[in-house]
Amino acid sequence: MKNTRHSDLRTILAVTFAAFLMAVNKNTFIDTAGLYPGGVSGLTILLQRLVTMLFHVTPPFTVINVALNLIPIWIGFRFIGKKFTMYSCLMIILNSIFTDLLPDKIITEDILLIAIFGGIIQGFAISVCLNAGATSGGTDFIAIFLSERRGVESFSIILGFNACILCAAGFLFGWDKALYSIILQYVSTGVQRLLYKKFQQSTFFIVTTKPVAVCNAIYNISQHGATVLEGEGSYGHCERNVVYSVVSAAESAQVTRIVREADPEAFINEIKTQRLSGRFYQPKEE
Repeated sequence: MKNTRHSDLRTILAVTFAAFLMAVNKNTFIDTAGLYPGGVSGLTILLQRLVTMLFHVTPPFTVINVALNLIPIWIGFRFIGKKFTMYSCLMIILNSIFTDLLPDKIITEDILLIAIFGGIIQGFAISVCLNAGATSGGTDFIAIFLSERRGVESFSIILGFNACILCAAGFLFGWDKALYSIILQYVSTGVQRLLYKKFQQSTFFIVTTKPVAVCNAIYNISQHGATVLEGEGSYGHCERNVVYSVVSAAESAQVTRIVREADPEAFINEIKTQRLSGRFYQPKEE
């Protein structure tokens, strides 16, 4: 029970930090250059600017952002996990409030620097949120839902949604800002790929004389099975076994460590899995 409370507190602190960082990034970098971060946040900014252009009144970020997130939130509660979605709701609300309350501040007006560093900050904030067990909302809910159903990397799905937003932004407000927004979103996605690996997989080929111990070690860490192949060492012509297994990339470092403990002499080859088809165990969000 105590560990659960500590875990909840860490998640709340991480979500609060991520929400604050995203709001600072919007008010400092994104608004300065007139860029679009993608996702529901990008759609919210697009609608804000559209209303301002047509009616000369800027609606609050909170109202539009929360309204646009209602359907993704329902998807989260229905298909992903209630606790995960509750933390995500906290992220959405805090990010919206921080965005409306924090003042705008210009650090640089160089649009290329803004696209690069704004993307880095955006990707880092989203990764902090995802690794803590929540999401920044919007298209992230849909991407995670499709990733769990189809086993494809979620970031590719997010890029597809963002492309539609950028096309609308380019048509309405000019293609230069939309094109620079592609740089921002590409950098943000790259940072997320680097820091959040739940929906990425690693393939292990392990040459060992202790296949049973290695297979048990892999299962204890990742809940994934393995296939044992019989082989022969070409130099010493002695019998060797090759353990083949696919695990989540987020667990690959732990798998390497535990396999090394099971067989210190094991030869471990880890390969990034490009595409996976078939049943692959993915733990559900709470």
